[in-house]
Amino acid sequence: MDPSGPSTDRAALATITAGIIDCRRCPRLVAWREQVAHDKVARFRDEVYWGRPVPGFGDPDARILLLGLAPAAHGGNRTGRVFTGDASGDFLWAALHAVGLADRPASRRADDGLTLVDTYIAAAVRCAPPANKPTIAERDRCAPWLTSELEALARVRVIVALGAFGWDATLRVLAGQGHAVRPKPRFGHGAEARVGPYLLVGTYHPSQQNTFTGKLTQPMLRAVLARARTLAGGW
Repeated sequence: MDPSGPSTDRAALATITAGIIDCRRCPRLVAWREQVAHDKVARFRDEVYWGRPVPGFGDPDARILLLGLAPAAHGGNRTGRVFTGDASGDFLWAALHAVGLADRPASRRADDGLTLVDTYIAAAVRCAPPANKPTIAERDRCAPWLTSELEALARVRVIVALGAFGWDATLRVLAGQGHAVRPKPRFGHGAEARVGPYLLVGTYHPSQQNTFTGKLTQPMLRAVLARARTLAGGW
């Protein structure tokens, strides 16, 4: 990593993380995430659920930001860390490890010591939504958290959108920062677009709907992540 680059504001990032965890802006999402944490499912009935918004996670000096949709009800909403404890995360960590962006290929708990390399992961919506479908209003109320994170993560140069929702959320946030692009770049697996100081790269979301059907395979995801690493400068 280039030590001469801008410095990440770690104090600001810590304040943002604390603010995300305490957020109660969306009554529907607050009610849902807490209901899921209370009712649980049989396989996790003995676990204490997180049941709060899930903050971003990773290397504060990251040049690559991965943006997903929202925490899974029994994944991040249970473990307290994005993409941790669910099938989507299992698929993602394996790919990140394969291209050198994570120190291990699997992660099931937030306290397992997983370390990301030059990578930070967040979600466009920080609370688990019913049916995994946040509303437009919920997306927009959550957007300022991503804006703040990007301001604090001063080294980020590549944003990998995990799915069309993350792609659109990124474009809206960057437009709000004065980096609007017309015509709007179209999402697709492997799509790339220059948006202000960032390179936006798209990949299908590692949801079971995509991975079980073969719409997204490990080689496909690894190729996009390797491309992001190259665009970020490699090392």
